[in-house]
Amino acid sequence: MGIDTVGDLNDSICGAQMGDMILVQEALQERRIGEVAREIVNRGNVKFILIAGPSSSGKTTFSHRLSIQLRTYGLIPHPIAMDDYFVDREKTPRDENGDYDFECLEAIDIKQFNEDMNRLLAGEQVELPQFNFKTGRREYHGNSKVLGPEDVLVIEGIHGLNPATTFSLPNESKFKIYISALTSLNVDEHNRIPTTDGRLLRRIVRDARTRGASAKRTIGMWPSVRRGEEKYIFPFQESADAMFNSALIYELAVLKQYAEPLLFSIQKGEPEYHEAKRLLKFLEYFLGIDSENVPANSICREFIGGSCFNV
Repeated sequence: MGIDTVGDLNDSICGAQMGDMILVQEALQERRIGEVAREIVNRGNVKFILIAGPSSSGKTTFSHRLSIQLRTYGLIPHPIAMDDYFVDREKTPRDENGDYDFECLEAIDIKQFNEDMNRLLAGEQVELPQFNFKTGRREYHGNSKVLGPEDVLVIEGIHGLNPATTFSLPNESKFKIYISALTSLNVDEHNRIPTTDGRLLRRIVRDARTRGASAKRTIGMWPSVRRGEEKYIFPFQESADAMFNSALIYELAVLKQYAEPLLFSIQKGEPEYHEAKRLLKFLEYFLGIDSENVPANSICREFIGGSCFNV
């Protein structure tokens, strides 16, 4: 589209074609999602679609949109969150600080997960769990499934690409997708935009909206989140059957209006102040885009709200 730098993006925002620019970006992503769906269908024997990626990469919206594309081929997708297979809270391993480590592989009941998936693959009826995050226990509420010829499971979780997670499932039954937000936009001809900045801003906005978390808290947790990604996600990305880039060239111009007030709330003298100041300086480069221009099925909506999906 000829938009390589923030200056190019700002020119587009000021021009008459801003709406088209947004729609073309969304169409490019939809085309790629359609290509991934076709790869899955052409594989023939896929029953488990495993989606993994780092924090705030848009996994949930991608899963919904992929499911819609799969339906156009006559498949019936069923979402499963690997988080529902967390071990009971008191069995969760702790990190070096004594806090529960929910991101380690041992926080998932791998044995039960594989047992349930194998029974589904064999055509049995299986009641699937739902993890109650308040009580720290798995619960069963009659969510039973039987896989017919057209049924596929869309499984989202940070350990989806780790072979240990699905150790007992036949390789031909699995299709692994790695998703991340790798922006192609540059500040100028000499300075790139770090991909982690886009994800951090996504998370600051989303966590404030959905969890009531302050920007201070999200920034404070970010180094721990990044360590988890380096340890549990990035080493397995090359094993993916397909990759999807969820970055939208216009999204930082939309996130700007949501992120700035949250970042301004961090006071001078607090440990997170310098990072907040750096992000605010970065956002100054962008002209804003009103969120009403963002389609309801956009990955951007997973963070700013107003999605047509339950995200």
